[in-house]
Amino acid sequence: MRDQSKSMSIIDKELTVEGMVSFKGQLIVKGTVKGNLYGDIVVIAEEGEVQAQTTVSHITIGGTFEGELKSSDKLTILSTGKCSGQITCKTFEVESGGILNAEVNCK
Repeated sequence: MRDQSKSMSIIDKELTVEGMVSFKGQLIVKGTVKGNLYGDIVVIAEEGEVQAQTTVSHITIGGTFEGELKSSDKLTILSTGKCSGQITCKTFEVESGGILNAEVNCK
């Protein structure tokens, strides 16, 4: 039986997904997600964009995130990343050059 925690999915460039996205493992976003996003680990690539109510364990933002984010573990904003909205996370890290323009609540 395949270990679901090691699975990886990609929303590629020029692909827009609207509605609810639910996944296990890792999701790499190079395109656009609008709506609701639920899962384990999300990586928003430099060209990626997420406009969603998002609940994940860990998120790395190299592109753009707008919305409400609940991360049970860590938020990482890379030097190319932009994050805005309402954020709830355990810990967060913003690299030099990264933009965080949000209400942040660390628990």
